[in-house]
Amino acid sequence: MTACAPDAPSGGGLTFTPTPSASASGSATPTPTPSPTARAEIPDDCRAILTADVLAQLEGVPLNDPAFGASGPQADGGLVCVWRDPAADTTGLVTTISYMSRGPALDMLNKLVTDEGYTCYTPDGGTRCEKTWPNETYPVTDGRTLFWRDDILIDTQYSNLAPAGYTAALVASIFG
Repeated sequence: MTACAPDAPSGGGLTFTPTPSASASGSATPTPTPSPTARAEIPDDCRAILTADVLAQLEGVPLNDPAFGASGPQADGGLVCVWRDPAADTTGLVTTISYMSRGPALDMLNKLVTDEGYTCYTPDGGTRCEKTWPNETYPVTDGRTLFWRDDILIDTQYSNLAPAGYTAALVASIFG
């Protein structure tokens, strides 16, 4: 599963600084760095924020089926994208994009590192935390990837569906 795995540096000057795991250092502290850019806005279209390559990997997977509840643009300005067939037992991908200020974002990310063993690093001017684990019922991989930057949190949870480049496409679409 490579979709939510770290995107490899392309030589564009990005430096990835891994945050030590809690077991290695006793404490890990992801620290998003504020950027001087104008505030980004959350889009309102789940398909428009993905690249053609990522959309091709999701071909045939229903988007925002009513069986999964409220999805699409939210009243608070957020966006929920549910890529899942209601007939599937486990295969699916749910992304919630919401506004979250730095303090609560740091608290949440630090808790994931400390309490749940997430790994965090700092690509693309933000902080990305991720973890995968075996599904309890099926022989597939589940996982979660979070990316925070400029008061926007992209939170993706998935099971047996991890398109390559998914998070990178969202980050590029929202932050340019």
